[in-house]
Amino acid sequence: MVYHLVFTIYSLKSANMKIFAAILIVAGILMIVFRGFSVQTEKKVVDLGPVEINKKENRWIGWPTYAGAIAIGAGALILLTNKRR
Repeated sequence: MVYHLVFTIYSLKSANMKIFAAILIVAGILMIVFRGFSVQTEKKVVDLGPVEINKKENRWIGWPTYAGAIAIGAGALILLTNKRR
């Protein structure tokens, strides 16, 4: 699986690699600036025939800051190795 992913990324053309690297860099910057987002979910508490009571909860979906730094580093590495070809 990992070998297939690495081989697929390695075999992309130069223009596609630049676009992929730019997307990684932008995504990494966004991951550092926005550390996550909140999603509102609705949970059923009581259901007694026609009577229904729901509870709304805010759930936080976040990621570590270093994940954004890794994405930026990977994009920069792809750009640097792409220029050498």
